[in-house]
Amino acid sequence: MQFVHPELLWALLALSIPIIIHLFHFRRFKKVYFTNVRFLKEIKDEKSTRRRLRKLLVLLCRLLAFAFIILAFAQPFISEDDTAKFGKNNVSVFIDNSFSMTASSEDVPLMDKAKRKAEEIIAAYSETDRFQILSHEMKGYQLRWINKENTIQSIEEIELNPEVSMLENVLQIQQQYLPDDGNNIIYYISDFQKSITDFESPSDSLTEVNLVPLQAVKENNISIDSAWFESVVPALNQNNKLLLRIHNHGSEDQKDLRIRMRHNGQTRPVGMIDIKANSFRTDTVKLLINEAGWQEVELILEDYPIQFDNSYFLAFNVPEQLQVLSINNSDTEKYFQAVFSSLNNFNLTRVNSSNIPYDRMNDFNLIICSDLENISSGLAGALAEYIRNGGNALIFPSRNINNESFSSFFKTLRVPGLGNWIEENLQVYRINTSEFIFENVFTDVTNKLKLPTTKGRYEINSSDRKAGESLLSFRDGSSYISKYPRDKGHLFVCATPVSRDYNDLVLNAEVFVPLLYKAAYASTQGEEMSYTIGRDNIISVNNSSNSDEIIYRITGKSEFIPGQSNQGNRTLLRMNNMIAEAGYYNIILDDALVRKIAMNYDRIESELDYFKLEDLEEKYGSRFNIIDKSLDSDLATLIKEKDKGITFWKWCLILALVFIALEILLLRIWKI
Repeated sequence: MQFVHPELLWALLALSIPIIIHLFHFRRFKKVYFTNVRFLKEIKDEKSTRRRLRKLLVLLCRLLAFAFIILAFAQPFISEDDTAKFGKNNVSVFIDNSFSMTASSEDVPLMDKAKRKAEEIIAAYSETDRFQILSHEMKGYQLRWINKENTIQSIEEIELNPEVSMLENVLQIQQQYLPDDGNNIIYYISDFQKSITDFESPSDSLTEVNLVPLQAVKENNISIDSAWFESVVPALNQNNKLLLRIHNHGSEDQKDLRIRMRHNGQTRPVGMIDIKANSFRTDTVKLLINEAGWQEVELILEDYPIQFDNSYFLAFNVPEQLQVLSINNSDTEKYFQAVFSSLNNFNLTRVNSSNIPYDRMNDFNLIICSDLENISSGLAGALAEYIRNGGNALIFPSRNINNESFSSFFKTLRVPGLGNWIEENLQVYRINTSEFIFENVFTDVTNKLKLPTTKGRYEINSSDRKAGESLLSFRDGSSYISKYPRDKGHLFVCATPVSRDYNDLVLNAEVFVPLLYKAAYASTQGEEMSYTIGRDNIISVNNSSNSDEIIYRITGKSEFIPGQSNQGNRTLLRMNNMIAEAGYYNIILDDALVRKIAMNYDRIESELDYFKLEDLEEKYGSRFNIIDKSLDSDLATLIKEKDKGITFWKWCLILALVFIALEILLLRIWKI
């Protein structure tokens, strides 16, 4: 047995005082003369034994009463590990408020049970202790230490939230904010999904970490994980193939799942699908876009009871015309003019190398440099930045290039340079139909497909071939046209001039037309069609202004001003976790729409796979305390027994009162 205040046991020495008084009777007797005491002496002899017994019993009751009062103040207890916590406690409680906590246990959402358990934990501590109530958002005000009175309000303010923090990150932040004085105690109230439970920090002997698992009835869940178009940019007035990836996280096959699509506010059914247990399935939806401009597409899957991952939002812009810039110093621009004039959704702008619109380069979807003998430093820098920001550039070199200027440009983008000119007749042998440019262009690639022939080519360093991907190649494996992805954009390089004096590519419409057409569609200027709440907190937009005072606004289901910083012709917008609901949002500048963005909930918790109690014990039992009776028991009682052991001070008070009552009975009833 141990005592919270063992120093008070010295007061037991005071019990000697009533014993001394009893033994020595500090009273003076007065002698009274009486004529005949023979009869009185007989009465005294008969009752003296009973009187001494009563006095001894009264003394014993008094001694026991005072002894138990002293023991009550010393607070005796029995601890399982022979340790107890004294002094002020710093209690940090993390409440899992992710979407997985919408699951139920005994028809009660885990989120409600988590709040109740947090209140029970707080009730186990005193008014003088300090508390910290955290959730996945880890907001600044949650990191402050508060008193016991304010904890209930902090717990009630916690609501379901799409942001998900890995528990290891939560632990590291908690440890940073723990005070240096007092007992540091941490609690995690969670369903402990395997996807977020990743404790790795070494055990801190000065900090007690407790895991409070809330086990839910495991539900079957089906989610839409992602969606994308078969072509990088959907086209106007065409049936665009939209692919969606569906995941069955459960252990049962699912049949007749209904899928719907909402396009610009109009909903139409897509169909029914079947999906096997614990598997993925990719389905195809055809989307006809009749009007240019920003498009809002929502894919909806009917699945219960977990619903946060049943919708997937997309937002993208379909321009009425794609802009193409041709920089050319010869008459070869007529070939590009012939191609784009027949395509209504393209607008071709033709300039020479001395009249390049550097300030508008980001407005073009494709820039073609043809028959240039020299790439100036200004053009090289602007073109490299344009590509990194998401643009597409197609290079057809001149027969007599300034190799130094071209090499400097290619080196900037870490692209293999052009070597020596080789005069030889070659036939293009292979076409890469698995790459986007020529993918789904030909119904059947046979020997009847006519591929270009050349009368000469620039040698490309073979050691650097891995830097890009060959779209068309010669029989010896050397590249005819290569594609080099760089950051958000692409650079296409042909080893031969486009002029018919060296190359008959322009006569092969089945190759030349899709090359130009899909090169313009190869990227979307770096604009994503969907973002994830909590992960994608930085969104980049084009910046055509040189001023640092422009202010963007985000409107939609919430409205706020994001943080922003300019980087060249791009502006980075920082969302700062201000978006909490999935859906569509607008980026506004000077009351004009810059672009739309689609925000989706994180799918990290779609996999409803939890750590069982025995798994937690096996993996973390040596470092943390696993409170395995958390679901049904009163946590306040469990914690008090854990921290103080089994306490006996209440029993001491009860026994003290019992002995005081016995003393009164002896004095009042047992009269002699």
